[in-house]
Amino acid sequence: MVREMAAVAEAQQSRQGGRPLPPPPQPRMGGPPPPPSRPRSEPVDREKTCPLLLRVFTKIGGHHTKEDFVVRGKEPKDEVQIYTWKDATLRELTDLVKEVAPAARRRDAKLSFAFVYPDKNGRFVVKPVGMTHAYGNVRRLDDAKALADLSFQIGDYLDVAIL
Repeated sequence: MVREMAAVAEAQQSRQGGRPLPPPPQPRMGGPPPPPSRPRSEPVDREKTCPLLLRVFTKIGGHHTKEDFVVRGKEPKDEVQIYTWKDATLRELTDLVKEVAPAARRRDAKLSFAFVYPDKNGRFVVKPVGMTHAYGNVRRLDDAKALADLSFQIGDYLDVAIL
């Protein structure tokens, strides 16, 4: 038994680069079960991974409509192309949008993010995925959401409403 445990510990160390895996969670007695943890995407090694091209469309006052994206090549003119990775957070994207959109630099500006993609029938969908504030000392829940955590697929557009 002791040899088996030592073999398991040794195998764990070789998988984790010398660090053992944490022990499995112990069942709790009494009370409700813990909430399921949200799967987090693996961080990307930005030195070794090629970035993706993210087409970002900004609009003051609200999101573009799905009809604005129907004709390929006739997408809205207010496009910014950003090279980024799937682990980019909405806070990172907020800071990038602020560099190119003066309205996003207002103290009271809010940025609402939505993915634009074709559904299984080829019709475009505009799906809101989060909101950030341009400024503020307090980071909000959506700030830390990464594209991959939000089910972003390469080729999706990002629509940003500046409110």
